[in-house]
Amino acid sequence: MKITFLGTSSMVPTKNRNTTAILINHKSETILIDCGEGTQRQLKIKKLSPAKITKILITHWHGDHILGLPGLIQTLSHSDYTKTLEIYGPKDTKKYISNLLNSFQYQENKIKINVTEINSNKTFFENKDFELKSQKTNHSIIGLAYSIIEKDKRKINIDYTKKFGLVKDKILGKLQKGETITFNGKEITPEKGTIIMPGKKISIILDTELTKDLINFSKNSDLIISESTFSKDLKKEAKKSKHMTSEDAANLAKKSKSEKLILTHFSQRYTTTKEIEKEAKKIFKNTIAANDFFTLEV
Repeated sequence: MKITFLGTSSMVPTKNRNTTAILINHKSETILIDCGEGTQRQLKIKKLSPAKITKILITHWHGDHILGLPGLIQTLSHSDYTKTLEIYGPKDTKKYISNLLNSFQYQENKIKINVTEINSNKTFFENKDFELKSQKTNHSIIGLAYSIIEKDKRKINIDYTKKFGLVKDKILGKLQKGETITFNGKEITPEKGTIIMPGKKISIILDTELTKDLINFSKNSDLIISESTFSKDLKKEAKKSKHMTSEDAANLAKKSKSEKLILTHFSQRYTTTKEIEKEAKKIFKNTIAANDFFTLEV
């Protein structure tokens, strides 16, 4: 999975940071997490095509997370977008999408949009490669955290199959699907002929207080993308606005026994995030504070 941070600021864009948007590519799927104001421009700067977006996951309906949606949808309607745009979000997402599209003259070349409201903590999408899960957050309005979880895969155990003279053959496809095969009169089981490769898990947690539910939800993530709106000295401000500090995000990663932490959604008061990253690293060493256009693969 390839992850691109299109915006890492919180409520207000700054000279160097746009409002929140995160793009995740997985094979034929391109998933946009939130769509803050200016997201289209960020896509162009990074030379990424909006027409490749297949799904949009909305964490909550504060303006800094959704004000880029009308422009993006209008652009798709005037491109060769032939897919159905799948939009997922918390309760009332259908109403808000309808309000957005009725707020300007969106008449010609309308694209197909399917909106799904997620009202409980569950798996809300699944295909042969991965599943998407949600968890309610504890912010000033209703919101959701998301996990993208790859399914385990079978890799051919060549060291074992070559004992039977089987290195390259169509029959290996059946073995990789978990079927027992027979080759040159010899039975080869998937338990011995393949190796299970665990799928990766990415958890995205934005705009919320730290809760036990979120720690459990993100358990054993290969990567957590977490808001870190405030530094540790603004704990009272964070609690008041129901956001996380650098230490909260680090504790989330540590207590969930995750592998890596990327911080984002920084208050506009910070011209640099070096101190925020330093504070988090004292608790969870494998931490990076993201900048706009920061990219990584998991």
